[in-house]
Amino acid sequence: MSRAVVTGGAGFLGSHLCQALLERDIEVLCLDNFLTGTPANVGHLLEHPGFRLVRADVTDYIHVPQAVDYVLHFASPASPIDYAELPIHTMKVGSIGTLHSLGLAKEKGARYLLASTSEAYGDPLVHPQPETYWGNVNPVGPRGVYDEAKRFAEALTSAYRRTHGVDTAIVRIFNTYGPRMRPRDGRAIPTFIRQALAGEPLTVAGNGSQTRSVCYVDDLVDGLLRFLLSSEPGPMNIGNPHEIPVIDLARRIIGLTGSSSAIEFVPRPEDDPTVRQPDIALARRTLGWEPQIALDEGLKRTIDWFAQHPDVVGATR
Repeated sequence: MSRAVVTGGAGFLGSHLCQALLERDIEVLCLDNFLTGTPANVGHLLEHPGFRLVRADVTDYIHVPQAVDYVLHFASPASPIDYAELPIHTMKVGSIGTLHSLGLAKEKGARYLLASTSEAYGDPLVHPQPETYWGNVNPVGPRGVYDEAKRFAEALTSAYRRTHGVDTAIVRIFNTYGPRMRPRDGRAIPTFIRQALAGEPLTVAGNGSQTRSVCYVDDLVDGLLRFLLSSEPGPMNIGNPHEIPVIDLARRIIGLTGSSSAIEFVPRPEDDPTVRQPDIALARRTLGWEPQIALDEGLKRTIDWFAQHPDVVGATR
């Protein structure tokens, strides 16, 4: 049986990824320091004989005695609130954590998947964004700690591929949503759902005309695993090319929740991207992948999960 190490495996994306790997008969060693993830996200996997959860910080040395076939580096604060509160750790996990996880892949002869981000494109001047676009990033702005940590991680991953022959893959993940998101992580969809369910005003940044392209988590994980199990190196965009203004997203959520919430406009954060839309031609061509779950269906599933977990919705983080 194959074995995967997933860093950040108790986070939103990581937990879904751990589950999907187990469903494909791949054993999973989940590493997480629970800074932004939580054991509750993988609680349903703890009895699985192929799953092991270890509290570990990947900025420390990583030691795994067993054979490893896949290393998936998904550890990182990943929302504007997180990297505003944890800027230095965000930089460390993108640099030192990437170094350590690459070292593990090199030692084990494992295929390595780096979770990079659409934020590598910054506030893009090219639209939609193809993998060949180098981006427009402010390295000294408040979002720079995340953007540049991921850009450094891509460069280091590429260096390990060229210098040490490590079988690497770089995925640029676009906005993803679904069950197990933290309701107060600062991202639009969980914020809007939490506010709508509570009957509070939905806080839309600016005038809401800025766009996002949001992908339901099951679609994203399908793309990630197709990429992992291929021989493609990337970088590869995985996301939903359906673009929607943030104001329309807020109105959709109000309608789907049956909420009477109003919309309240608040100042836009510094360096908030104006547009975001992946060009997924490469994923379509090489993986035969594209999203299948419609926006309203994905939002309904996410709203249902939030409604069934009021303890999570009421949490302070």
